[in-house]
Amino acid sequence: MNYRYVLKELRHHHNRTLVNILGIGIGIALFVSINAVSTAYQKAVSLPFKNLGADIVVQRPEKRAVESTQPPTSMRGIRLPFSNQLLPSQDLEKLKTIEGVDSMASSLLLWEFDKGGFRTIMGVDLSQPSLGPVKVKEWLKEGRFPQKEGEVVIEKHYAKFHHAKLNDTIEIGSHPHTVVGLLEIREGSQIASANIYLPLSDAQTLLSGEPGVNVVYLRLKSPSFLSSVKTQISKELAGVSVTSSDSFLELMGGVSKISDQFSFVASIIALGGALFLIVKAMLSSLVERSREIGILKAVGWTERDVQKQLMGEIFVQSVLGGVFGILMGYFFSYLLGFLSVPVSTPWEVNLLPAFAKDAEAASRVVRLPVSVSAGLMAISITLSLAAGGLVSYVMGRRTARMKPAEILRNM
Repeated sequence: MNYRYVLKELRHHHNRTLVNILGIGIGIALFVSINAVSTAYQKAVSLPFKNLGADIVVQRPEKRAVESTQPPTSMRGIRLPFSNQLLPSQDLEKLKTIEGVDSMASSLLLWEFDKGGFRTIMGVDLSQPSLGPVKVKEWLKEGRFPQKEGEVVIEKHYAKFHHAKLNDTIEIGSHPHTVVGLLEIREGSQIASANIYLPLSDAQTLLSGEPGVNVVYLRLKSPSFLSSVKTQISKELAGVSVTSSDSFLELMGGVSKISDQFSFVASIIALGGALFLIVKAMLSSLVERSREIGILKAVGWTERDVQKQLMGEIFVQSVLGGVFGILMGYFFSYLLGFLSVPVSTPWEVNLLPAFAKDAEAASRVVRLPVSVSAGLMAISITLSLAAGGLVSYVMGRRTARMKPAEILRNM
């Protein structure tokens, strides 16, 4: 292959070269941006668990038969949420022994109803600093996290609404507590977005001193254990609710399936379009190239030489088109990163009752975490080279078989 001749030919027929590069670039750009958005959608749905460092949340909902004559529990004061009753100690021991569970943290979620309104209170386990709602320590905007009894951290927007600030004293269940920190809930972390955070022991004291927890966060040894662990928990602990990131996908229904299928189909269409543009450009240039090929074969070039020459030209165009497509795809993905999608929270991990004024927090809008990974770029450039190589091989063989006598006779 004559590399100098390849470059000279590409420069001489710059219009044809630009069309080929643009065609490959558009196909690769669509492939990159579509797959980046599809992956971002999956990441957005898994944000609530990722921000807590957990893979599974285990709770026990309140049991109340429809025919029961038992009067409803009082909604005044501090109480357990409907979906978060206390988990017996034997349930916690069973969770620790389930195969595939790497670590476990627990918390006590409480509701408080009084004449001043409704608020959520989260008692966090300080023994697992990287798992569960205790990770809200990383989201502190002012102050520090509680270190002793009677100290609390409050969410920034709740503090602004109630005109609370650092070192103020607030009453929780008639017990005074000092505000030692303000935090801002990270985007997508609605399953940990309480109004007030305090140590687990303090929360247990508020609940009439009753020891116990009602939310357990599990981190698995590997994501591959997710299905088997969920099945085993449901089998070993009857009546509990088991929630994971795929529960959010199930809540979204067919949207996630359509997203996956659409991204696959659209990617195929994009690559098919790129191939079509390349074939069309090469076919249109066959007549133009036939005279040149006839002369080359007349002066001694073999079919193999001609084919290698044409493949070399397409190889260079494929590389340039692939790089251009990745850059365009990255730019489109960056723009799409400003889009937001609603992520609805399943009822069992919604911290708010349905009748709360701000119950819409159960459906938070999350900005798409769009990014172009090195793996996606590698796949894109590989597809670009494969598409260009396939087209150049087929067209090169066809062109190389042209007989110089016939070509020169028609000149």
